[in-house]
Amino acid sequence: MYLDVLLCRKIDKIKDNLFIDKSISGFQNQDATTDAFSDKWKQLKEDEDLKKVNIFQKDWFLKLYGLESEDILKKFLSDKKVILDAGCGVGYKAAWFAELNPNSLVIGMDFSESVYQAAELYKEIPNLIFIRGDIAHTCFKENSLDFINCDQVIHHTEDPQKTLNHFQSLIVSNGVINVYVYAKKAVPREMLDDHFRNLCKEVSKDDLWKLSEQLTELGKRLSELNLKFECPEIPLLNIKGGEIDIQRFIYWNFMKIFWNKELGYHNSVLTNYDWYSPANAYRYSQTEFEEMIKIAQLKSEFFRTEAACYTARLRKQ
Repeated sequence: MYLDVLLCRKIDKIKDNLFIDKSISGFQNQDATTDAFSDKWKQLKEDEDLKKVNIFQKDWFLKLYGLESEDILKKFLSDKKVILDAGCGVGYKAAWFAELNPNSLVIGMDFSESVYQAAELYKEIPNLIFIRGDIAHTCFKENSLDFINCDQVIHHTEDPQKTLNHFQSLIVSNGVINVYVYAKKAVPREMLDDHFRNLCKEVSKDDLWKLSEQLTELGKRLSELNLKFECPEIPLLNIKGGEIDIQRFIYWNFMKIFWNKELGYHNSVLTNYDWYSPANAYRYSQTEFEEMIKIAQLKSEFFRTEAACYTARLRKQ
């Protein structure tokens, strides 16, 4: 499959597996978000950190989209000729798809500078290319893609509804879109998130990294207390009742203090950084997400609800 037949406009070739369509959007918040993720991915240590992220994210991905195993994913991908990983970051999922279906063309696209790292990391995979560009306004023709994976990304675009509508126009009839959106949390957490995200627009990158390290350290120390309690349900604040660890109670209801021992300290810092640093980070209720899918004229064939997110596997009729 030649890339040229998929394009609706000319893009610049940098090397065999790397192209540039555009690097800025012209929207202040979107360009700030792009810059934040460029900065985040530069901090990822290629060996140990990337390996930990790969294992964690691949296992979670299968659960998020109703795939019982990697073999099931391989079967799902087997008839997909052109695959877009929209918002590919450093490309580990795009590389995964390309290896599972070597007969496909897999395209990893991201607005951030992460595509330069990805192109170098996975240059030996012949059916995988990367494009730096805006996933909300891609360079592809309508009805040209078989599968779009937009995992943990669409809420960072300027207008997620328009982005999903655009995806719908790109896939062929009966094509599939995987999409993940942030879920709205408890009222105090939502209010503090909004406050911090607005505040962080005026904060230096160095101070943002310091904040992320401090939040990670707080999450780690609270987790190490290994303290649980019975929380009363508070419906008006969307605080759920039941037994809960003290770190998770604060995390879900008041403040993003991510800590995951398996991912390690550095990856936990990165996770906290990419929560408060992007200017665009929309959150949804289940009803709002379902309405978004309906407006895009897509049919949900798998839907999952988690405390952190909603995910869906969508099909174009």
